Formats: sequence, structure tokens, C-alpha cells
Amino acid sequence: MRAPAAILTLLLAAAPALAGAETQAGAGLAGALPDVQTPEGVSTILQWVLIVTVLSVAPAIVLMVTCFTRIIVVLGLLRQALATQQLPPNSVLFALAVLMTLVVMAPVYADVYGQAVGPYLRGQIPRARALEAADGRVRGFMIDQIERAGNARDVYLFLPGEQAGKPDLQWAQVPTLSLIPAYAVSELKVAFFMGFQFYLPFVVIDMLVAAVLVSMGMLMLPPVLISLPFKLLLFVLADGWHRVVGTLMQSFS
Repeated sequence: MRAPAAILTLLLAAAPALAGAETQAGAGLAGALPDVQTPEGVSTILQWVLIVTVLSVAPAIVLMVTCFTRIIVVLGLLRQALATQQLPPNSVLFALAVLMTLVVMAPVYADVYGQAVGPYLRGQIPRARALEAADGRVRGFMIDQIERAGNARDVYLFLPGEQAGKPDLQWAQVPTLSLIPAYAVSELKVAFFMGFQFYLPFVVIDMLVAAVLVSMGMLMLPPVLISLPFKLLLFVLADGWHRVVGTLMQSFS
């Protein structure tokens, strides 16, 4: 019983010191934070909130202005067409899409670094000019892909009211905030069209297998169980991965 009593005595003796340390820590933390009762303090807090918000959505925005959307949607539709459940896994498809995106976007990244990032880091151009150069190169890629797909009219969906009615609108007059969602919609259109082309042969196999099973009276046997080996065999014999990846890469050239 002496040990618990001794421990209790030590805690009671150390309580004032601990309370003083907590008070000092709270005072130091309060001193480090900006004063929310002044306009400057409120402005500083709002700037930090804005920075954290931008950093949290920055990866998604970066992926939206690249070819990642088209690639990942086509690969996802291909996996559904094969009916292989979770094979390949999501991590494999995501990694493959990211690597293909890096390969396709390599010229754009090189131009952005050469025209904007590199000169800015060396102090040759100001930050505003660097952002303008980087934005112009990325906009050029998005505009080129929209025109190749013939989806220029999608831009009018995201233009302000006074610009949406202009029939002869030039690309220079389209703001970047309107161009990014228009590019995303265009990429989804192209991705679903390509996915349909890859999906169609496997649907034919499913229909043939289902018709054979019904004609044989084997109604209780799932057609997917029989058609899966034939779809995998067709995909392997046709060198499917090479054709799919090659078609996706060539669609951006």
C-alpha cells in the first residue's frame, strides 16, 4: 500500500508545476496564432484556409487538365467488359493510368518547365509571367484535344452569360475556369466512345454463350461463368493490352 500512496504524493506535489507548464504552453500557442479581433488577423487566417483548401484540391485539378481522365475511364470500362471482378486491382489500373499520363504529358511538362518554372527559379521572369506561360501551354493542350474530338461546343456550357451567346468566340476569350470543365466533359465523351468500342466484342461473346445455354436448356448456369474463359482467350490472342494501351496513347498524338 505504500507504493500507491507515494505515487499519489508525488502527483499532488507535481500538480502546480504541471499546471504552470500548461499555462505557459497555452500562452505560447495563443501568441503564435494571429489575433482574430483585428482585420489583419482575420485576413491571415482566411489566407491560410484558402491555401490549405487549394492544396487539398490541387491534385484533382492537376489530373483534370491532363489525359488521366480518358485513360482511367477506358481502363475501368475494359475491366467491366472482361467481367473479371477486381482484376486488375484498382491500384494497378491507377498506377498504369498515372504512368501513361506522365508519358503522354511529358512534352507539356517539359515546355512548362522550360518556359515558366525554370526561368522563374533562376529569377529571369516574375511570378505573374511564369504563371501566364504555364497556363498558356496547358491551355494549348486542352484546346487541341477538344478540337480533335470535335467538342468545341461544350465550352459554351461553362461560359458566363454575356459570352455564351457569341457565335464567333475565340479561344483567347475563354477563361481557364470555363475551359477546364469543358475539357473534362470532352474527355468523358471520348473515353465512353472508346470504351464502347472495346466493350462490344465481349458483349457479343456474352450473347452467344447465353443463346447456346438457353438452347441447351441450361438455364441455371450463369452465362458469365462460361463466357469468361472465352473472353480472356480472345483478349490474349488479340494482344489486347498492347492494342488498348497503344490506342489510348495514339489518341493524344
